[in-house]
Amino acid sequence: RTQQQNAKGKMTTAAAAVTTDHNEETIALAKKESVEHMDGMKELYDLMRSKSLIVRAYALDDPNAPNPSPDNNVKIVHFVRHGQGFHNLMADIARKEGQKWEQFSLQPENPYVMPEITDAPLTEKGRQQALMLRATVCELHDQPELIVLSPNCRALQTGVLAFGELLPTVPFLAHEMVREETGVHVCDKRRSRSNQEKEFPMVDFSLIEQDEDAIFNPNRREAKTEVGNRIYQFMEWLSERSEKHVGVASHSGWLLTLFNGVCETKQPSSEILTRWFQTGEMRSVKLQFVRQV
Repeated sequence: RTQQQNAKGKMTTAAAAVTTDHNEETIALAKKESVEHMDGMKELYDLMRSKSLIVRAYALDDPNAPNPSPDNNVKIVHFVRHGQGFHNLMADIARKEGQKWEQFSLQPENPYVMPEITDAPLTEKGRQQALMLRATVCELHDQPELIVLSPNCRALQTGVLAFGELLPTVPFLAHEMVREETGVHVCDKRRSRSNQEKEFPMVDFSLIEQDEDAIFNPNRREAKTEVGNRIYQFMEWLSERSEKHVGVASHSGWLLTLFNGVCETKQPSSEILTRWFQTGEMRSVKLQFVRQV
């Protein structure tokens, strides 16, 4: 911390300030990428309606939202998108400098394929965004009984920072099916399980079956149906858990696919839930799990 003079000549205490706001480049890039991520979403939504498990999503203040009961499998889930990662920062800088690239391409202009951002960690801004969520978590009426994390570095960091007050009493589980839509972009390739275990000893990685990343394809992006089927597998798993209050730290593409392609969302909830998540954003949702006969 340093001393500095303000405009009135008084001495004030200042720390190295890091803004947690979303700048113009971030918002513009989010609008562009959210449109690109909607490709194939309608086909996925239609496919999911034929599944045996139907998942309905409601905002907490939706008057139509059901309440948990012995005959009604409903959970309150706090979905968090990771804070700003270094890949997000590099993309913002590239856009600000006028650089253009084709999404999910191996073009050298594409900042997401830089080998230096493999399994990109959080920036300082991203860490501050995650820490800002901690107060919100502490104020929840019912605290999460389980925290589920994508095994990518930025999501692990975000989950531990945002839900850290719950350690060590609440289990923190890494789940492969909560990972970002992956392929081509090396920021979405995860490091080995053994590496992550050393760096995040407070997280249980027993659900990660393979040490090395078996999902990432360096030459092809996952199809929307592939991402949707991963999310559906996670919903199957979550529906059978006993916990009624859960925290989940994941990614923008995954979350967009969850609420637009996998879950049923209707007004007024869909107005909020189907939007793109900004970095460090948390939305608390009621999920109702319904088995079709």
